[in-house]
Amino acid sequence: MPESYYQLMEKIQAVDFVLVDLTLYLDTHPDDLEAIKQFNQKAYESKQLKAEFENQFGPLLQYGLSYSNYPWNWKDAPWPWQV
Repeated sequence: MPESYYQLMEKIQAVDFVLVDLTLYLDTHPDDLEAIKQFNQKAYESKQLKAEFENQFGPLLQYGLSYSNYPWNWKDAPWPWQV
């Protein structure tokens, strides 16, 4: 694979790691508006990077596509696996 494959994959992994970390933080701090803004910005960045990757190298699994309202609404039921 070309070097650009690995560089773009590393960027995606770094942004998605931030999304996981922010998700855990926001589960216990649902009123932190700045963290929600950062989550939403990183979710947008993840989507853009993945679209770029998929255009160049093929499909990826998606994570971080959903934005959050205020307060953090991930904790609201039903969760996808409960429907």
